[in-house]
Amino acid sequence: MTMILSVAVVAALGLGLGWLLGLASQWLGATTDPVVERLTEALPGSQCGQCGYPGCGQAAIALSKGEAPVTLCPPGGRVVAEKLAEILGTTFDPGNLPDRGPLLARVRTDYCIGCSRCIKSCPTDAILGATKQLHVVLEEACIGCGACAEVCPTGGIDLEGIPVTLRNWRWHKPGVGHA
Repeated sequence: MTMILSVAVVAALGLGLGWLLGLASQWLGATTDPVVERLTEALPGSQCGQCGYPGCGQAAIALSKGEAPVTLCPPGGRVVAEKLAEILGTTFDPGNLPDRGPLLARVRTDYCIGCSRCIKSCPTDAILGATKQLHVVLEEACIGCGACAEVCPTGGIDLEGIPVTLRNWRWHKPGVGHA
């Protein structure tokens, strides 16, 4: 009997505290700006820091306040800049913004000396290897930021476009006016 009473008391306490937490979240809940949410979704989300902000969320807040240009994301390139300008309802001058598409780091095996500088500089831990051993880049994790290529003392890391395979090939829609 005391066991059932103990379970009932703990269950009632849990339900009561859960109900209070639900009420508190409705009254004290933080509201987020929908524009910031849309901007955050448009950014790559890799938190690489190349834009000068610690993460994509902080960059989206700066964009919404007008403190940063829509061209702030180097890995996103022209495509992300166009999306950001569309969300903010502004125009931008692409100027010398490269239309390169996504890039991946590739380790050239004949130049890698295993110094491990690239591993330490990668913001997404996309490079595997050990000191004095050949390193390899995980394509799924690489964001193409180029931080590894900048610190490589031998120039053994190249940034290349993503190769077209059957998994990522897309049929390009014909332009307007074409038959």
